Amino acid sequence: MKTITHLSVLFTFFMCHHFYAQQMEGIATYKSQRKMEIKLDSTMNDAMQEQIRAMLKKQSEKEFTLEFTQNESRYKEVAKLDNETTLSGGGMQIVVAGNGGGNDELYKNLKENRYADQVELFGKEFLIKDTLEKRDWKLEKETKNIGEYTCFKATYTTTRTVMTAVSSSEDGENKNNESTSEEEVLVTAWYTPQIPVQNGPSQYHGLPGLILELNDGSETILCSKIVLHPEKGISIKEPKKGKEVSDKEYRAIIEKKMKEMNEQFEGDGRKKEGHQMSIRIGG
Repeated sequence: MKTITHLSVLFTFFMCHHFYAQQMEGIATYKSQRKMEIKLDSTMNDAMQEQIRAMLKKQSEKEFTLEFTQNESRYKEVAKLDNETTLSGGGMQIVVAGNGGGNDELYKNLKENRYADQVELFGKEFLIKDTLEKRDWKLEKETKNIGEYTCFKATYTTTRTVMTAVSSSEDGENKNNESTSEEEVLVTAWYTPQIPVQNGPSQYHGLPGLILELNDGSETILCSKIVLHPEKGISIKEPKKGKEVSDKEYRAIIEKKMKEMNEQFEGDGRKKEGHQMSIRIGG
């Protein structure tokens, strides 16, 4: 009799948990900070160097919201009023335009294993459609608390392309050299089974609970707020704007555009003071 009662309790718990998971929805707010290694020429005055560092630091700090249900999500940057920054002086001009904050949004469909990423690149809209990347997560025993949630550690190793750009102007001639290298990185995530959805910020997913913190070596993303079952409910619509391309096609478009910008920079014959700036992105 005790065995039957025990099994009945377990069955009831399982059914309640299953129903709760099926109905799970909410909004998570994340703050991200990207690591940027900046090397400036010593001939550049201190004020100019400080302005450049402050501008790039500001653009590397962003805030996002993740609206999620059990199988779908919408990840979007919180808009900033000053999403584009221009800095001029010392014979050079630098423009940093923030990604997202406008119409950019990432839609993930976990059930169908696909995503649609609506982005704007140099004034043109693209809709990147492709399959979700499968990651071989290793579930660790280590735990920690993030807010009121108990989180478990998970890791996986991947290879990342790192780009180093060196821009210089000397003797009236502009030079812009770029180099790329491959490096192995360890990605660490902290997920909570208390929110049983296999989702997370950006392209990350596939863990037995919502990812609340993630570090990929170059970017740290941390959840700062969660609202479960909001009164207005969650309605997620897949983005439709932009020229439809695959992830591979979009990367080729970016590479082509960067080459065009390099050629334009090098072909600019305006006389400028000799300055050099190196920015390393990706690790």
